[in-house]
Amino acid sequence: MKAIELIASSLNRTDDVPNQMLAQQIIETQNSAWIKELTELLSSRDKNIQSDSIKVLYEIGEGGNPELIAPYYRIFIDLLKSKNNRLVWGAMYALSSITLIKPDEIVNDLSIIEETIKKGSVITIDCGVAILAKLCSIKKYEQQVLPKLIEQLAICPAKQFPMYIEKSGIAFNPSTREDFLGIIDLRYNDLDKDSQRKRVNKMRKELLK
Repeated sequence: MKAIELIASSLNRTDDVPNQMLAQQIIETQNSAWIKELTELLSSRDKNIQSDSIKVLYEIGEGGNPELIAPYYRIFIDLLKSKNNRLVWGAMYALSSITLIKPDEIVNDLSIIEETIKKGSVITIDCGVAILAKLCSIKKYEQQVLPKLIEQLAICPAKQFPMYIEKSGIAFNPSTREDFLGIIDLRYNDLDKDSQRKRVNKMRKELLK
């Protein structure tokens, strides 16, 4: 049996359950042949097949086995140039999951990721911030990436800020403390909900430990 036979569109399903089940099966069986097949299906002329395939792939990464899709990081980078927004934010999800596995490769394409963030959907930007935060957590890339992450924290909508500062927690350390405390102080008055301030205050406490 091939992977294409198990994706949602092949089963005449409009929900993502079959794709999630396939991702879990691949995680459990370590079926590299199916992963390779799914990356090839990303080039299908059928957008439903494309959508199902990227869903399965990033679910594998998000499901705790990013090592299985990491060898295909170049395909995910190339998808960022796609006119199909579903493929773009799906690829960003995948890249976010493998950033700590392929940091050297991904940082080399940081300009493409930045450009994608600038013109991307909310989900694309969410994933982009996660990528920046993970790269920033790596000492040799800290100085290069920290200003880019702080910029995103400075310009993001207030409702996104609590989530973004939480994602940035991976990069908290003594050398970044003042930068993150500064951006929290800058954005704090923009937060109009107690729930938002509570989340941000929790991260401030983490920085001050």
